[in-house]
Amino acid sequence: MKKRTFITLINIAVMTVFCGLTAYASGDVAGAVEGTWSTARSQVVSVVDNVVFPVIDVILAVLLFVKIALAYLDYRKHGQLEWTPIAIIFGCLIFTLTAPLYIWSIV
Repeated sequence: MKKRTFITLINIAVMTVFCGLTAYASGDVAGAVEGTWSTARSQVVSVVDNVVFPVIDVILAVLLFVKIALAYLDYRKHGQLEWTPIAIIFGCLIFTLTAPLYIWSIV
């Protein structure tokens, strides 16, 4: 039992030393990152524009219609209509529909 505890403490000490070491990069790290981004930019833009934004748009559209239906049912039951969640979801949908037009000039 003492041997296992001792080995565990040694492992913790070694990991603490390794995690405390500072890693220095030699060379132009920023240039490497910019070069990688410029190489992969067209693929990232294509995937985000053709896959990510349409998926988000469909999810928000379905959520909007469900929220409108639930708001209608709530209106029929209680006589109150809550517009705030519908307006927020609609605003998010408009934002994601128009985002591919300007998002890449920001990034």
